Amino acid sequence: MNIKDKIDYSESGVLSKVISKTEKNNLTLFCMAAGTDITEHTSTKSGFVYVIEGSGMFVLEGEEISMSAGVIIFMDANAKHSLTAKENTSFLLCLNN
Repeated sequence: MNIKDKIDYSESGVLSKVISKTEKNNLTLFCMAAGTDITEHTSTKSGFVYVIEGSGMFVLEGEEISMSAGVIIFMDANAKHSLTAKENTSFLLCLNN
């Protein structure tokens, strides 16, 4: 599978597609249109974000992390985080069960 073939942006929102779900991991592709955001939230699972393309800002426990292609962001369970896409931005979210 070429993950870039799965990327699809809406005009003004966030799309997500489950790529793989197993007993141990969930892998989801997120595609955020330019100017959209995901407000602060938490996850009960640890995991990581891998940025495929685009640019934006990821705020993890108050620390700003610039999102650009190739960046990996590791998150502990229950860590507060939010995202803002400056341009069309896609990333993989892998959560550990």
